[in-house]
Amino acid sequence: MDNSEKKPDKSSWAIGGGLLLGLGVGFFFLDRSALYFVGSLIAGLGVGLITAAVISRSD
Repeated sequence: MDNSEKKPDKSSWAIGGGLLLGLGVGFFFLDRSALYFVGSLIAGLGVGLITAAVISRSD
């Protein structure tokens, strides 16, 4: 397979999207506790990593 025939890798987009999702959700919990904010960031990163694994598996 040539480089021109390769599909673009979308795993970094999935990881970044999950992290941004966790950031957005975390802003709602920021007034309660900073640990909820950090926890939502970590959860968003985990969702992004799982999504990236599913995307790369289907290719």
